[in-house]
Amino acid sequence: MTVVTPKFGMGASVLRREDAAFIQGQGRYTDDIQPTGVLHGYVLRSPVAKASFTIGSTEAAKAAPGVHLVLTGKDLAHLGDLKSGVMQEQPDGTKAPTRDIPVLCRDRVNYVGDAVAFVVADSRALAQDAAELIDVDYDSEDAASGTATALAEGTPLVWPELGSNRAFSYHTGDKKKTDAAFARAAHVTRIEFVNNRLVCNYMEPRSAIGEWNVEENRFVLTTGSQGVHSMQYILVSLFKIKKNQLRVITPDVGGGFGPKSFVYREYPLVLEAAKRLGRPVKWAGDRTEHFLTDAQGRDNVVKAEMALDRDGRFLGMKVDLLANMGAYVSQYGPFIPYIGVTMSTGVYDIQALDVSVTGLYTNTCPVDAYRGAGRPEAAFLLEKLVDACAHDLGLPVEEIRRRNFIRPEQFPYRTQTGRLYDTGEFEGHMTRAIEQAEWKAFPARLEQSKAGGKIRGLGMATYIEACAFPGSEPAFVELNGDGTVTLKIGTQTNGQGHATAYAQFLSEKLNLDIDKIHVRQGDTDELKAGGGTGGSRSIPLGGVSASRAGEDLANKIKRIAADELEASAGDIELSDGVARIVGTDRTIDFSAIAKAAKTPDDLKGFGEFVQDECTYPNGTHICEVEIDPDTGTTDIVRYTIVDDFGVTVNPILLAGQVHGGVVQGIGQALTEDTIYGEDGQLLTASFMDYAMPRADNFPFFHFETRNVPSTTNALGIKGAGEAGTIGSTPAALNAVTDALWRAYGVKHIDMPATPARIWATIQEATGA
Repeated sequence: MTVVTPKFGMGASVLRREDAAFIQGQGRYTDDIQPTGVLHGYVLRSPVAKASFTIGSTEAAKAAPGVHLVLTGKDLAHLGDLKSGVMQEQPDGTKAPTRDIPVLCRDRVNYVGDAVAFVVADSRALAQDAAELIDVDYDSEDAASGTATALAEGTPLVWPELGSNRAFSYHTGDKKKTDAAFARAAHVTRIEFVNNRLVCNYMEPRSAIGEWNVEENRFVLTTGSQGVHSMQYILVSLFKIKKNQLRVITPDVGGGFGPKSFVYREYPLVLEAAKRLGRPVKWAGDRTEHFLTDAQGRDNVVKAEMALDRDGRFLGMKVDLLANMGAYVSQYGPFIPYIGVTMSTGVYDIQALDVSVTGLYTNTCPVDAYRGAGRPEAAFLLEKLVDACAHDLGLPVEEIRRRNFIRPEQFPYRTQTGRLYDTGEFEGHMTRAIEQAEWKAFPARLEQSKAGGKIRGLGMATYIEACAFPGSEPAFVELNGDGTVTLKIGTQTNGQGHATAYAQFLSEKLNLDIDKIHVRQGDTDELKAGGGTGGSRSIPLGGVSASRAGEDLANKIKRIAADELEASAGDIELSDGVARIVGTDRTIDFSAIAKAAKTPDDLKGFGEFVQDECTYPNGTHICEVEIDPDTGTTDIVRYTIVDDFGVTVNPILLAGQVHGGVVQGIGQALTEDTIYGEDGQLLTASFMDYAMPRADNFPFFHFETRNVPSTTNALGIKGAGEAGTIGSTPAALNAVTDALWRAYGVKHIDMPATPARIWATIQEATGA
């Protein structure tokens, strides 16, 4: 049977509808919006990482040209702090106390960039000039800046009243069972490594506009976000107001990757200032502020062990993980290592697990969710450990994986952390990736590199992740008077192509050109609730709901058309914006149907899919590198991806998501590193010092899918937005390590494997 791909429906390679406007400079971002009478805010930030402080006077700043308002911590006593509600239970059943983020610091600062005062003036430049006139006396103290040393004796305490820099402790698994597995093991492999801290660096730095509507007695906040409803929920609690007293609007967004999910201090500040002044107040951050203050990612120090039998089969696994939270507990911060731990055993049948996680405070920017949010950390740990096991036992890296994969007949499979995998054919996609990467011909390519004075390595990662977490994302669709259709949904596009993907689901049900389908997101006045975008949930949850809403509306359109055409609804078909009696030329177009409706509800469709379990996308990434030992420079010469996303909605959009994720993951592996000095100063606070990956760092990616439909998702879809970062980081570093191992016997190098670090490693290995 031949499967015909619909023109605009699921499976069609529809080009992004959004791109024409963006390419022509017609995008509308927060910083493009200039309300009448707008004033501009500037945040005075701490220049030191740890200090008590006093503000002597703000009078000079208030008297400066163009200044309208100066706020300090004492002016905001009526506001609460920004709190995290996701602290998990510790082994003793308690939840650790949090250290919440004050809107403005009151008497202490805890990292460079901590907010001290807010100045509002006629322009940002005038506000910044005035901020320099505020008399702040800092009594600096020694800072704690390193993850590995945060608990060491003599390290300064971020919060002295806690008696330790320990923020929390988590544990999962069965220690007794795992100890028994290690006791009978024929071999134990041990590794230690750093999962380096990252700065997100979306293209559009954050900005926000606050307004106060006296007549309506409510605020309006406009800001780039990953979901307006979570912003609204947190801010109404902070201001102690009712939900209808705050409208949140998100226009176009230039990238999110997790950190734009969070409520930052500037958002309540512009709202508070707008109410006090009776004029709109705008804050626009620059790139330096982004480096200093936007939530950062990763930052773990890990020790791990794997127990194996004589045949190289995994018996048990132990992990001891230190997770840096920064100076405060950010919105989802404590949940990130927890969710990563739940994916500890990955694609392997490991029957004993003992994982301990310790959260830490340091005098650094808070750490929170960054693309993948814990799952990349877990996959990197496991895939690095699996390669180390293979090297220790003298097994090929593909063979040790093949021996330990969860087999298809074992599904549904319950992991030692309680995750329930529904489907998977791990050996299938690994075998396909090996074929496409021409794995067997690698020795010949290795010899070519040697002849040119280079070294060469081949790295693999087989991953699985949890995403599209249990829940729902309702969709509301309406037929408009001009025959077009509008979908309203509570996710938020940050560049993924929602306007295209959602339109495809509706097009399939309504048989309507996607150019006649409008997608509306980002306004709490238009929807009462929404889950936002994160955890690769938009298409697996929102897409199914949109499909159901489209089907609901299609049925209503057919009923109205049947009445108008004096036919049975079962005899009506929809095509290109008209309803037709099947087999005849008798039609009525959608605009006429809209006019014929007896009530507004007759033109509205609703859909909601409630998912009870995560989806589990998985795949194999293979990276091949060539390294110049004289400079340490790494060239990625081949990259192969075979992924299982259940069902492909749009191949072009999917490839874009995977390619972007791969680049971000390799950025962590090879170039990106956030470095704090011992005094807590951020040493990598600009693109002069923080090395972002560039297009010329990458070859053509070979990407294909080998899909096994999900049984937990109504349409078989598995989330895809974060998967690229999860498979790519371990594949790239394993390739670098493989090259160093083959040439010099080097078993380990930490991320990022920069030219300087690789060169130094080679010098040490050769005794140069």
